[in-house]
Amino acid sequence: MTRQDAIPHLLCIYQFPYWKRPVVRQCFPHSKIRFIEHAANLLPDASLVLWGMRAIPDEAIDGIPILRMEDGFLRSVGLGADLIRPMSWIVDKQGIYYDATRPSDLEEHLATHVFDSALLARAAALRQRVVTSGLTKYNIGAETWKRPKHATRVILVPGQVESDASLAFGAPGIRTNIGLLQSVRNANPDAYLVYKPHPDVQARLRAEGKSEGEARRWCDEVVTQAGMGDLLLQVDEVHVITSLAGFEALLRGKKVICYGQPFYAGWGLTRDILPIARRQRRLDMDELVAGVLIDYPLYLSRDRKRLISPEHALDELTAWRIRTGGKVPWWRRFIRIFLRRIIGVR
Repeated sequence: MTRQDAIPHLLCIYQFPYWKRPVVRQCFPHSKIRFIEHAANLLPDASLVLWGMRAIPDEAIDGIPILRMEDGFLRSVGLGADLIRPMSWIVDKQGIYYDATRPSDLEEHLATHVFDSALLARAAALRQRVVTSGLTKYNIGAETWKRPKHATRVILVPGQVESDASLAFGAPGIRTNIGLLQSVRNANPDAYLVYKPHPDVQARLRAEGKSEGEARRWCDEVVTQAGMGDLLLQVDEVHVITSLAGFEALLRGKKVICYGQPFYAGWGLTRDILPIARRQRRLDMDELVAGVLIDYPLYLSRDRKRLISPEHALDELTAWRIRTGGKVPWWRRFIRIFLRRIIGVR
């Protein structure tokens, strides 16, 4: 049985914005879908679909099955905050992958599934394609970054959006970018530290973190326009709270230190400052890739008509990025003006 086969037949999609509704229909081609704005309109035999960690409405029927949705790990060429249509979503019946306070479908799968040799070979080939193609979640950044010739040990510290649920539910310790930078600098006084702000913050589509403007005091360089895929290849280590950049670094064979509890921590592939007691299984890289990039997400074709394989998604993402060159088109900069007014970021 595939994950798509396990999707319930009747789904009530709760308070999703209009721009996501066509994507929902593409994501669930075999289900009957009803978009609702009020929990009073829930159907008693339906499953309730919520975005991310949105609270279950008080009026929800007791015992109603809950599905949570979120962006996948190979998403698009461009930012979700720019309302760029995604190429992958995840659907989780137990929780959500970034909520470390309880198990998710992904965590259970990684903890219990027996990955056969054919799937592992497929995962190895997929990982190699991702690395060779330089693909990441958003695939933006047209400039290249040059590692300083004098730097013997380079550490990348990726910034996050501090209001994101991944920090609220996956970071029991440090939850600010400046706090992470300070901890990394104090533990590695002689390393060359590179800080990369989150692209949503850089685009001024999400608020800057507390004291994040002081980042330069704690690092050697702030990098803004370089693509993450290129940057990861040139550093020695990546230190994160819960950033997806840590997983992207693992794909490229880099040492990753986690100060929070992201989905890829706890399986023996990262150094974890705050270990997760539930995660006792040791995985190799191909097992992690098989679970995270093949078994867990749903991939959506850019023709807006169908679900596709991870390999086909890489084909489409690569072609998409080639067409754009990883650059933000001029007209999208004007759209951002209106988006900033809506979300209240100046």
